[in-house]
Amino acid sequence: MSELFDRIDALVASRSVLPPPAERKRLRQAHGLTLDEVASALEVRRATMSGWEAGKTEPRPPERDAYARMLKQLAELYPAPADSAASEQDTAVPETFTSEPAPARGATEDTQTSAPANAAPVAAAPAVASRPARTAKPSSTSRRPPARKAAPDGTPAGGIDARFANGPLAVVDVDADGQVLAYCTGGLVLDVPAKSIPSLVDWTLTEAKLGAPKLSGPGKDADPLLVLTPSALERYGLPVVLTDEERHAGRIPEGHKVIKQLARAEWKLTKRGFGPWARIYRPATGSDRQCVQLCIPSWNALDARHWGGAGQLPPAELARVLGVYASRVMTPRGSTAVTGLELMTALHPPTRASEPDADGKRHSEHNPGSLGKDPVDCAPCEAPDGHPLLKDLPRFHVRGPGEKLFEEAYDWARPMTDAECTLRHLVGIDVNMAFAAGANGLVVGLGAPIHVNAPVFDAKLPGSWLVDLSHVDLSRVKAGKDTWADLDASLLPSPFTPKGEQPEGPAWYATPTVAYAVELGYDVAPLEAYVRYESGRYLDGWYNRLRDAYLATMADLGVGTDLPPEEFLAAMDGYRQRDPQLAIVVSAIKATVKGGLGKLRERPRGEGWKPGQPWRALARPTWRPDIRAAVISRTRINMHRKIVKHAAFTGQYPVAVLSDCAVYASEGPSPLDFLPYRDGKPLPGGFKLGINPGLVKHEGTQSVLWGEEVRERFNAPELNLARYIKDGTVTDADSGE
Repeated sequence: MSELFDRIDALVASRSVLPPPAERKRLRQAHGLTLDEVASALEVRRATMSGWEAGKTEPRPPERDAYARMLKQLAELYPAPADSAASEQDTAVPETFTSEPAPARGATEDTQTSAPANAAPVAAAPAVASRPARTAKPSSTSRRPPARKAAPDGTPAGGIDARFANGPLAVVDVDADGQVLAYCTGGLVLDVPAKSIPSLVDWTLTEAKLGAPKLSGPGKDADPLLVLTPSALERYGLPVVLTDEERHAGRIPEGHKVIKQLARAEWKLTKRGFGPWARIYRPATGSDRQCVQLCIPSWNALDARHWGGAGQLPPAELARVLGVYASRVMTPRGSTAVTGLELMTALHPPTRASEPDADGKRHSEHNPGSLGKDPVDCAPCEAPDGHPLLKDLPRFHVRGPGEKLFEEAYDWARPMTDAECTLRHLVGIDVNMAFAAGANGLVVGLGAPIHVNAPVFDAKLPGSWLVDLSHVDLSRVKAGKDTWADLDASLLPSPFTPKGEQPEGPAWYATPTVAYAVELGYDVAPLEAYVRYESGRYLDGWYNRLRDAYLATMADLGVGTDLPPEEFLAAMDGYRQRDPQLAIVVSAIKATVKGGLGKLRERPRGEGWKPGQPWRALARPTWRPDIRAAVISRTRINMHRKIVKHAAFTGQYPVAVLSDCAVYASEGPSPLDFLPYRDGKPLPGGFKLGINPGLVKHEGTQSVLWGEEVRERFNAPELNLARYIKDGTVTDADSGE
C-alpha cells in the first residue's frame, strides 16, 4: 500500500502548479537568491534553472515538487505588486533596452565563462534624440508626473514597481524657454515645478516617482539620482564650476546659501558635504527613507577616465547613458570605484530581519554570507604601509617579502630572442574583464584572520601564507594528471611575483598563489599563516551582475557571445563607433570592476593623516585588503596558467605581460596567426578569443622593428611593450626619462 501512495504522491508532484516563468525569476531575485544557489539546492545545473526561468523548459519530478514548494513559500513572503498588471496597460513609452543579459555558464578552472549557444541576442539599443518630445504639463494643483509604462532593462520581472515608474534617475536641465525639465530614462521628460534645491528634493521624493528596487531581499531600495546640468545649477543658485579651493576641498563652503536653505528645511548632508556627489537626506524613521543623491558633471562627478565625454552630452543622451548603467549595474553612488564597492554591499547587506520572536517582532541580525556591519582588523602582513598595526616599526623601515603580502598584477617583460626578431609583428591580446573573472567562484574570508604556526596548506582555506616557493622549477611543470611539460623557464615570468622574478626565500602569498605551486606539481610547507575559517563566495553575485551588464551592452554593440573567432575579431573592430554612448557604458562597467576591488584597500586621502594613525576607510566592513589580494592573485595565476598551456603546446612565449595583456611575436598581425585553433576550437586551458570574462580580444599590433626601435631609443631592453601595443605611442615620460 505504501508503494501505491508513493506513486500517487509522485503523480501529484508531476503536476505541481508553477507560476509563470517571469514570476519565478521575480520571486528568486526578491529573496536575494542566485541561480547557482537554487540550482545547487535542487541538485540541477545552472543552465537548467535558467531554462526554467526563461520558459524554455519545465521542471520534472522529483525536482518539480521541490521547486514548486520553494516558489510557494517565496510568494507568501513577496506577493506580486497589485498594480503590476495595470502598469503594463499604460500608454507606452519607447524602451531603451528590451531584453535581459544572456546568462553565462559556470566558470571553468581558469574562470572562463560562455553564454548558452541558444541564448537570445540582446536587442540593439535605439538612439535617443537629444531633445525628445515633452510630456503634457502636469496639473498646477497636483503636479504629478505622467504615468509611464516602459522600464529600462533590468526591471524585475512581474512589472514596474509603481514607486519608481519613471526610472532610477533624471537629468535636470533648463530649456530655452526657461522651463526646468527632468529627462528620465526611456525618453520621458517631466516638468519640474521646484524653485529651489530643498523644493527639488521634496518634489523628487513625493511626485517624481524616481528610484530603483533593491537588488537583494534584505537590501534597501536605491535612492533617486538627480543629475544637474550647468543651466540647472545656475537656476538653483549653485556655481557652474568649483574654484580651485573648492575643488581641492571637494565641496562648496558650509556657509553657501543653498546649504543654508537645506538646513532651514531640515535637510542634512553627509560628511562629504555638498560636492560632486552630494547626498541630501533626513534621518530615516523605521523603513521610511528620505534621501536624494545629486550628481554634478561640471564639478567632475563623471571622471573622463571612466565616463569619457558623458558629462558633455545633451540631457536626454546623458540620461540614457546613466540609465543603462543604473539598470544593469546599479544607480551610481559616486565614482565608479565607490559604486563598485556599494554594489558588493547592496548584493550582500550586512544585516537582515530575524524570524519573529515570541511577541511577533523581528530584529536585525547578521546576514549570512556578508561581511557584517563591523570592520575587522587585517593581518599585519596584509596591512599597507602606515597602517596602525605597523606603528611600532622603525620610521624608515622597509618591509620585505617575508613581512608584507605583495599580490599585484603583472608588469613583466624580457628581451626578444633572435628567432623572435626574425618575425614581423608583435601582437597583443587582452583578457576581458580579467579581475572580474578572477573574482568568479573565489572563496574569500568573511571574518577576522587567525594566526597559525606551521600549518598544513589547504587550498580551500582563504588566507595569507608565509612559504618558500623558490624551489618551484618552471622548466618542468605538471601539465596534466600524470604528465609533465618541459619549458624554457628563462622565457617565462614567475607566477609568484608581479615583476616575474623568481622568489629567493620565504614570502607571504594569498591562497591562490600557493595553490598554483601545488598545481604545478611541487610540495609546499608554510612556516606560518593568517587564515579565515569563516568563508564564502562573497563576490559571486557581484561578478554575475557586472558580467551580465558587460555582455548585454557588448551585445547591443554587435559583439555576441557565440561568434566564431574570425567573426568576433571583425565585430570588435570599431565597435565603439557603432554607438558611442553605449561604449561609454562599457568603459564605466570595466572601471566599476577595477575601482571596486581597489576600494577594498583604500589608502588615506589627505585629511591630515599621519603614518600610524587610522584613516576613514578603515571604519568600513568592506575595507578588506585580503580579498583584494586574493582576487589579484587569482587573476595573475589565471594569466600564467594560460601562458604555460600555450608555451607547452606551441613553444611560443610572451615577450611582455602587463596586468591582463600579453604580447607575442608573430609572423602575422592577427591573434589567429599564433593562437592554436584547430577546426575552430581553441587550445583547452589556453587563450580563447571571445567576449566573455576570462576570454581574450585583440589589443593591438605593432611591428617587431617598432619594438626594437623603442627599446633602443630609451636604452631599455626590457621596456614593457604591452603598455604601448594598442596604438604604439611612447613618450619620454612613459619610458621613465
